[in-house]
Amino acid sequence: MASTLFFLPSPKTTASPSNRLSVPGFRPPRLHSLRWRPAVSVRASIATKPRPTVVPFDPAVETKQDVGSGRKLAAWTSIRQERWEGELVVEGEIPLWLKGTYLRNGPGIWNIDDYNFRHLFDGYATLVRVCFEHGGVTASHRQIESEAYKAAMTNRRLCYREFSEAPKPTSFLAYVGELASLFSGASLTDNSNTGVVRLGDGRVVCLTETVKGSVQIDPDTLDTVGRFVYEDNLGGLIHSAHPIVTESEFLTLLPDLVRPGYLVVRMEPGSNERKVVGRVNCRGGPAPGWVHSFAVTDRYVVVPEMPLRYCVHNLLRAEPTPLYKFEWHPESGSYMHVMSKATGKIVASVEVPPFLTFHFINAYEEVDENGRVTGIIADCCEHNADTSILDILRVQNLRSFTGLDVLPDARVGRFRIPLDGSTRGELLAALDPEEHGRGMDMCSINPAYLGKKYRYAYACGARRPCNFPNTLAKIDLVEKKAKNWHEDGAVPSEPFFVARPGATEEDDGVVISIVSDKNGEGYALMLDGATFEEIARAKFPYGLPYGLHGCWVPKM
Repeated sequence: MASTLFFLPSPKTTASPSNRLSVPGFRPPRLHSLRWRPAVSVRASIATKPRPTVVPFDPAVETKQDVGSGRKLAAWTSIRQERWEGELVVEGEIPLWLKGTYLRNGPGIWNIDDYNFRHLFDGYATLVRVCFEHGGVTASHRQIESEAYKAAMTNRRLCYREFSEAPKPTSFLAYVGELASLFSGASLTDNSNTGVVRLGDGRVVCLTETVKGSVQIDPDTLDTVGRFVYEDNLGGLIHSAHPIVTESEFLTLLPDLVRPGYLVVRMEPGSNERKVVGRVNCRGGPAPGWVHSFAVTDRYVVVPEMPLRYCVHNLLRAEPTPLYKFEWHPESGSYMHVMSKATGKIVASVEVPPFLTFHFINAYEEVDENGRVTGIIADCCEHNADTSILDILRVQNLRSFTGLDVLPDARVGRFRIPLDGSTRGELLAALDPEEHGRGMDMCSINPAYLGKKYRYAYACGARRPCNFPNTLAKIDLVEKKAKNWHEDGAVPSEPFFVARPGATEEDDGVVISIVSDKNGEGYALMLDGATFEEIARAKFPYGLPYGLHGCWVPKM
């Protein structure tokens, strides 16, 4: 079953060797040390390579956003330099059992010379590596060498379509060529700035919503190894930015914009071939709903159909609409579909109240006293069906907090999907949103509980007034309570849970978050997973931009 989708690189340009991009924090005399690699199809395990030449930290370097702004917070400013590596100063005590590497991906450059990008999701990807061993911490960061990033450095301008940005055509013919390349997929970005996952075979891949934006990296050096090419005939130019990845499989969704629906596909460890599990046909609307993420249980795949739907017309625009690539169609209905992993058959398709979510937290099966599955519980970070969160994430808004409480409310949205043939499901708050400040996003759980009944989730919450989530929250879904960590003026990134080896309790582990503080500095924060008290922080030499999602690479 092949899926034909609309989407994406712009007309080719001729690079001038002397025409380099002046990105804040990049010192031109040192640019010769950067080594670009061509995109290649990557299947084999990563070979050991020498460590990169490291540019030492230069405290004199300032980003253009810092100069004269009076602001010190680094969360919304471009990275100060392309790469850095060193040992971090630790305050507190890191558990000796914590051995491995936390990788975090996210946007790190929001400007090309004097041209500033509009949206948080536009920035060029920056990988951060934090390595724990023997109670000590070393760290590094580096830009992902996507074709979009390399083209920008060479041509000093935007060359690919990002989330809210499109290249400016120089003539009418260039504009026609740009539209043609959009439909062919050539002009969409490969800027893999959203997530990073470790596959079951050990390969590490950075991802975004374009399929071509799957890029393999070396977790030890942060080298860009090459494009991760899916070796099948399924087609498709977009997919869920967040696949479900375990030791035994890789599951993701491919939206179909021609015949509105979704392909559920699986890939085995060691393979680059996606195989179709089944198809979900959309029940409403002119196009499939946005699927940034989805959920699974032991037996089922849970496919959401939101009223925030892809819009081909908006994709063609050079300037973004208020909802960017999407349109809001509440009249089209909102649905949750449940597919059997074993057969690919739809076992439930229910209508639910309108909802908006970026991130699902977890799902599990409800069973009766006879062990029969009666329903599915699926939890997500739900924004009360309020699309304004998309516009709040414009970089200008994030940089200009005036003290007003402008962050839209959010909650732990809990879906109950009956498997008795009912046509309607439920959507309620799993706990009082005031417990986490009516802010909720960027979540993680103990991975051993993926698809199973669970109690705890870790997420970013809010202490109001704010314009962005500014706390870390431990959510107890049994007691319906939350414990919150907050530091005045700080912006923490996704709290990532690492379980203690041999642990029997769900919350026995450490929660890691990279924090930008109000003084322009930054640190990796470690919280006890059970008490949610700080146990250590490891300080970076300077603050890092806000990042999105991470993964854990255990030390073998």
